Amino acid sequence: MAERSIRRLPQTVVDRIAAGEVITRPSRVVTELIDNALDAGASAIEIEVAGGGTERIAVSDDGCGMARADAERAIDRHTTSKLDPADDAAIGRIDTLGFRGEALASIAACATVSIVTSDGRAVGTKLHHEPQADEPTVTDAGRAQGTTVTVTNLFDTMPARRQSLAGAATEFRRIVDRVTAYALGRPDVRFTLRHDGSETISTTGRGFTDALLGIYDREVASHASTFDHERAVTVGETEESVDVSIDGALVSPAIDRSRKDHIRVAVNGRPVLNGAIETAVREGYGPRLPSERFPIAVVRLDVPPALVDPNVHPAKETVGLVGEDAIGPALTDAIDTALSSGDDRRASAVATDLDTAIETGRPASRFDELSVIGTFRSLYLLCEADAELIVIDQHAAHERVNYERLRAVFDGRPIETAKLDPPATVSLSPTARARLDAHAEAITELGYEVEPFDDSTVRVKTVPAPFGRTATAASIRDAVGSVANDGSGADPREVLLAELACHPSIKAGDELSAEAAQALIDRLGECADPYRCPHGRPTMTTLSEASLASAFDRQATRFQ
Repeated sequence: MAERSIRRLPQTVVDRIAAGEVITRPSRVVTELIDNALDAGASAIEIEVAGGGTERIAVSDDGCGMARADAERAIDRHTTSKLDPADDAAIGRIDTLGFRGEALASIAACATVSIVTSDGRAVGTKLHHEPQADEPTVTDAGRAQGTTVTVTNLFDTMPARRQSLAGAATEFRRIVDRVTAYALGRPDVRFTLRHDGSETISTTGRGFTDALLGIYDREVASHASTFDHERAVTVGETEESVDVSIDGALVSPAIDRSRKDHIRVAVNGRPVLNGAIETAVREGYGPRLPSERFPIAVVRLDVPPALVDPNVHPAKETVGLVGEDAIGPALTDAIDTALSSGDDRRASAVATDLDTAIETGRPASRFDELSVIGTFRSLYLLCEADAELIVIDQHAAHERVNYERLRAVFDGRPIETAKLDPPATVSLSPTARARLDAHAEAITELGYEVEPFDDSTVRVKTVPAPFGRTATAASIRDAVGSVANDGSGADPREVLLAELACHPSIKAGDELSAEAAQALIDRLGECADPYRCPHGRPTMTTLSEASLASAFDRQATRFQ
């Protein structure tokens, strides 16, 4: 913090907080340096990485900087600006991101460290330290207020630690994940991440929407809305009432993901993992999301520091919360309220609800005579029409409705795409790989950008994302089969739209109200081909009164 100098801790405090080596991989270096930059009040943080991070990591900020005496103490063990040695109670309620205050010392023990810093005085400080060296070299330096820490040759003197690392691509992906978490959790700070000279992440520091734009794309950002909620919750055996502040950004359920990785949680400013909180976020979206799908959401909790247990994980990436059984429901309620009050269908290029009529196609009068009389097994709608019982598959019917909406809006335009960063690796059978090579141009037209990885795998860099519905990297397997036709002669673009139509449709087991069931029938009646789903399966079947009467040995007669 700007007003705190770096002090050496007394042995009594060291004994209480000392822990093992905190630097286990390059992403830990980045995390610790970002924590220090934020604690220094930075409004802009730039991270530069070479390779997987062992070669070079540089983190620059515009925070308060350090005076020369503080810079010289910063790489010593058991020194910190985070704790006041005279305040014994402070050890249990640390309110900064750097819990130990030993990050630079831990980094300096396993890498070459160069620090250039200025606290705003005319002359700054440059400190250079080699691992296992007795003393650093200290010289004058010119720099605007702030600090740059450059870390090179990470783990060169620790071959076992270096050999335990994954490949460069995997290690950099971990760095991307951590920077992403901080950029979304601190949207008021400008973050830039460069990898081998190329810009990977760039946010403006102007709020959640811009942060989502920098991390994802315009489609995701345009579907986001912010929320802010305060709640008094009762926690602990003493049933103490504490104030919990919750804010963040919620992306509309119209855009979802297959994994929960896109639920980002921060507690008191630190990006963390907490299963109970992640579950509470998903439950806040409730039935707005299909089963087995997850939202894109950023949730920040501000709670009394005494409620946070940082010792669940040695890297502090997972924390425990005292009273999370009370905080979780409060969060779920806050998200449900925010989504209910917000227009969560806004900016959706294609409606998937049942109330919006299909603008192109035939009028709904085709099924005006159908009357819903019940449901069977939460899948089939039972409808009466004169002397017939019509049974409609609700999932197949909704697929047809969504498919015709997609096709109408698509109207021959190039398919929108989404960039995967980092690219995803997908394994293909020898047959599929041969088909991919043979139909590379058609695959590109579908919105996939692919490059070979080895004989059995490819790296998918871009996937189709028409109307905000992003395909998975693994969908390239189906695309390859479609493009090769497999004897069906199907247009691969039509196949792709059919798959996208399936994603937001009503599923088996979804309970529909009488009004929703009737709305589905109205929309189906507007379709050009209401009798088949886009995959060719029937949407309905008919049982005549005559066939029922025959089964019961009766004469077919309409009762008036």
